Amino acid sequence: MEVRFKQRLFRQSGVIPVLDGRVVLITAKKSERWIIPKGHVEKGLSPADSAAKEALEEAGLIGVVHHQQAGQFGYRKFGKHFSVELYPLYIETMLDEWDEMHERQRRLVTPAEAIEMVCHDELRKVISNFFEVG
Repeated sequence: MEVRFKQRLFRQSGVIPVLDGRVVLITAKKSERWIIPKGHVEKGLSPADSAAKEALEEAGLIGVVHHQQAGQFGYRKFGKHFSVELYPLYIETMLDEWDEMHERQRRLVTPAEAIEMVCHDELRKVISNFFEVG
């Protein structure tokens, strides 16, 4: 008899940071891979509001987050499975200094450039669909 263990899925939320039709990408903390701001959904916050908080901490972005999901993607890290819900964040302010500025790079790029730069195929599809590229 085969026994299977159900793998826990870790829920995260993130933003697609939008400024004047372009998108802000950041690097992952321990690599040069380009990603979007994301993190675990914080207790007491909606997924969209938690994602906006991550955008402030990780990328110094302040704006209006829309609570309508723009898409989602999954990934594996350290043998764990993560599911990330993405929400549009329309940027009003890009801070010159923020919490993780010494741990990450930040870059404002066109949607086409973002699709080329991000490391996750599913994230590429979400960005492409959101901006209606290709």
